[in-house]
Amino acid sequence: MTSRRRFAVLAATATLLPMRFRSQAAAQEARDTPPTRGMAEVPSTGARRPGPVTLASVRVPAPETPEPQAVGFAPVEMQIESIGVDAPIEVGDIVDGAMANPSGPWVVAWYEPLGLMGEGENVVVSGHVDYWNTGPNNTAGPAVFWDVPDLQPGDIIRLLGADGQEFEYAVEWSRLYNVAAELTPEVIQEEIVGDTGRESLTLITCGGPFDPVTGEYLERWVLRANQV
Repeated sequence: MTSRRRFAVLAATATLLPMRFRSQAAAQEARDTPPTRGMAEVPSTGARRPGPVTLASVRVPAPETPEPQAVGFAPVEMQIESIGVDAPIEVGDIVDGAMANPSGPWVVAWYEPLGLMGEGENVVVSGHVDYWNTGPNNTAGPAVFWDVPDLQPGDIIRLLGADGQEFEYAVEWSRLYNVAAELTPEVIQEEIVGDTGRESLTLITCGGPFDPVTGEYLERWVLRANQV
């Protein structure tokens, strides 16, 4: 990974989560366990809800040498035929090492500093599972990642570049992470947004029970796919 790559923190609040170490064996066991959707009834009215990522900062030193010119490609469109997704991709902001949420319910956010298509690294994106005035029973339709938890190993996700580049990724695994108990900085870096050693794609969205008091989902659904 080049010096230009930044690390970001995924969290439900801007406060630092308590440290909690997980062994490699436990992480592997979690991956091997078939995920369950486990999502509460999704509200389709009320205020705009927090998205899959919120601002939290991890700062890294500025590189001492000029960054090499990127050789990868920026994705501009995502297609997932098995669940009917055909969505534009916007560039997601990373401010002081913090990932920002997608700007709306039907757009996918891509975090350029974490990986470009074709660089053999981890391309990280996020999308809303729910949003103000959206939902499966609403005339506007559900948010872009509403059906992402239904994806199965082997399902294909396609990313398209502005100049006709096309990359296909096959789903490897997906699982829910409890925000309070599991999403430590170590887990986020090592299992979610960090380098995978190959051309990969990571999708992040909300999941699990919805807390009407805080207006937040208590878990995050993370899906990993690898280039085919």
